Amino acid sequence: MRSNQLLNAFFFSCGVLLQLHASELPNTELVDQNGKTVRFLSDVVQDRTVAVSFIFTNCTTICPTIGVTLGKLQRILDAKPGNRTRLISISVDPVNDTPERLRAWSNKFGGGWTLLTGEKRNIDATLKALGVFTSDKLSHNSSLLIGRNGAEWKRMNALGPVSEISGALSASTPPESGPSRAQHYFSDVELIDQNGRRRRLYSDLLQNRVVVVNAFFTTCTDSCPVMAANFSRLRKALASRAGKDLFFLSLSVDPETDSPERLRQYAQRFGASDSWTLLTGPNIPAALAKFGFSVRQKQDHSNLFIIGNESTGLWKKAIGMKPAEEILAVVESVLNDNGRP
Repeated sequence: MRSNQLLNAFFFSCGVLLQLHASELPNTELVDQNGKTVRFLSDVVQDRTVAVSFIFTNCTTICPTIGVTLGKLQRILDAKPGNRTRLISISVDPVNDTPERLRAWSNKFGGGWTLLTGEKRNIDATLKALGVFTSDKLSHNSSLLIGRNGAEWKRMNALGPVSEISGALSASTPPESGPSRAQHYFSDVELIDQNGRRRRLYSDLLQNRVVVVNAFFTTCTDSCPVMAANFSRLRKALASRAGKDLFFLSLSVDPETDSPERLRQYAQRFGASDSWTLLTGPNIPAALAKFGFSVRQKQDHSNLFIIGNESTGLWKKAIGMKPAEEILAVVESVLNDNGRP
């Protein structure tokens, strides 16, 4: 299910079915306990089953008990082979809860899960979208929200028995299935983006997304600036979809030169945004090969855009040097594909 679709959120509390006002899962920009900037939906939740709790590090009442519960749950999850369930704690006091404070707080309980802070307006927007906002941090409750993007969600008490919460997490996790054809083909070769983050090709960059992919190198003065400018025009024309279900990927054909810092500087020249990921790293040749972008000399790189809808399996090509208006028509045809003949 795409990130801009409505979340059908039904919560359970004390055995009573409650309905939360339907809202989109937020994709707000936050900061994790390691100081990394992340997007709540696309980077943290992704396609996982998650359990989201709400804490602040100066709390002396319910938060330490929640921390104990989360520590026990994380150890249970760590013992499961191939676990993809994620525990998340969002600070209700972002003004004081720095990444360092969150990390120190979670380490008291064993750590290992994701903690989030950030600008207060972004935290507030996230809490409101999840239906747990309160203007007074001392009034925050012990809700634990369990669910997946595009599925029903439950509200439990984070102070409840660990066995009950663990059971709810298992019930919310779909059974493992074999890899899709796209997953099998692209694989999860690990790349490095312009922010120095490690990104898996299929799971982090392609799955459930529409993507526009090209090959480039930062010192190119011929076709690459033209293609980068077209990326900028396309992102502007499709601003309502970019960063939600539409993403742009640029794969460097010169990883020896194109460090994350150089990629970041290059992206900034062309109006970087969270919808555009530039990629390098020692494994980049394997990724280039998957898109037919392999070359012996960087100057011989392809000028094609590969446009794909991973969910429906539709893939098309467009010449990246063409006017953006012509490329836009191709991108929209893939973006709006419904998978039916």
